[in-house]
Amino acid sequence: MTTPSKPESGIQSTAAAKAPLRQELRCAVRFPVALPVLLTTDGGEFAAVTRNMSASGVLLELDHSLMPGAEIRFSLRMPHSVLGTPQDVLVHCAGRVIRCCLSQKLYLAAATIDDYRFAEH
Repeated sequence: MTTPSKPESGIQSTAAAKAPLRQELRCAVRFPVALPVLLTTDGGEFAAVTRNMSASGVLLELDHSLMPGAEIRFSLRMPHSVLGTPQDVLVHCAGRVIRCCLSQKLYLAAATIDDYRFAEH
């Protein structure tokens, strides 16, 4: 019989022992921002809205399910008020879907942002 691994301190709390095995790790702080995007996948183009985003990821709300692992591309116009710039900035992003689930009547798709570039004015 194997024993469960213990944290480096050697102490394992009851809550930690009962916690689900799946843990979400975030590399960056996410900001609540709702921006319309046109999402492009191998399956077509879909309208979506961002729920929150960071430099490395985005949570999208849309009416289609996306397969985890699917590559996505989208562009969004970041408001000047959010960036502190004189005008809005168009950003082209590429990434991949991490997970997608149905939430009430819409799907929520979490995706990485693996690459982005600012459009020239």
